[in-house]
Amino acid sequence: MAKIEDVAKHAGVAPSTVSYVLSGKRSITQETRQRVLASIRALGYQPHAGARALASNRSNVVALVVPLRTGIHVPVIMQFATSVVIAAREHDHDVLLLTQNEGEAGLRRVAGTSMVDAIIVMDVELHDPRVPVLKDLDRPAVLIGFPADPDGLTCIDLDFTAAGAACVDHLAELGHRRVALIGSPPEVYERETGFASRTTAGFTEAAARHGIAASVHACEATQAGAQKVATELLAEHPDLTAVVVHNEPVVAPLLAAFREAGRSVPDDLSVVAICPDELAEYTMPALTSVAIPAEEVGRQAVGLLMAKLNGRKAPGATLLSPHLTVRASTAPPQ
Repeated sequence: MAKIEDVAKHAGVAPSTVSYVLSGKRSITQETRQRVLASIRALGYQPHAGARALASNRSNVVALVVPLRTGIHVPVIMQFATSVVIAAREHDHDVLLLTQNEGEAGLRRVAGTSMVDAIIVMDVELHDPRVPVLKDLDRPAVLIGFPADPDGLTCIDLDFTAAGAACVDHLAELGHRRVALIGSPPEVYERETGFASRTTAGFTEAAARHGIAASVHACEATQAGAQKVATELLAEHPDLTAVVVHNEPVVAPLLAAFREAGRSVPDDLSVVAICPDELAEYTMPALTSVAIPAEEVGRQAVGLLMAKLNGRKAPGATLLSPHLTVRASTAPPQ
């Protein structure tokens, strides 16, 4: 196994220079730095994590708070988490996963014991109790999601308000006059989770702007929940011609429930989803959808965090514009 002395000899520098390149404690010329890094790669040198942490006062670990709780679709959450892990490794950082139920105490624990250099928090609520703690901690933080008051924070997410509006705009252009949003499970709305609240706001505002009759329906993330909502929705609104779905687990059960009720998609009922592209593309029929850019959000969240760690200014708010792809599930109403 290569040692720091081997790297120094290979690069033609002193061992202390290799240490400075790794720790960043002293300014090293770009030419020397690149030569040392090339030698590290060539020899496969792995600096001792504990020694490096002592030398640099950094753990090279980022905490990621993931929302493993009811009402959350874990496969989508893991897309975000995977993106964060891959991006963090590109910046020579590892990722420590924290679960949502650790709450404020978990944030204080990992920051107070210097286990992590920085923190990324997911599934942000409008009135999130973790926000005051993040502001008090001496660790840079990035939120994937927006609280009601993001002042003094660094936040990134898909613009869910615009996403909800984009779905209605598309349906309005096709001529639909009665639409419904089938949204997250009830507990997600009860927690005032930001992405769900903002999607609803964008949906209802756009419907009002177009003069379209609209309703919003929470839906349990189960087959039975999808069947119940579909049955009640069609009974209450027989003139319904389009739905927007923002609840990934119930997409397929909803389509099945509509077929059982005699509604063909898109001939009798147009369907738009806010979901990952791979779900929309492989549904029958393929769904018109606004993509959830988990990979891009995770990558940019890490980039913002590294900027803050290195003393660079990071924008307070980053909203990714929604992209709607038209597929086979939407058409003008009959």
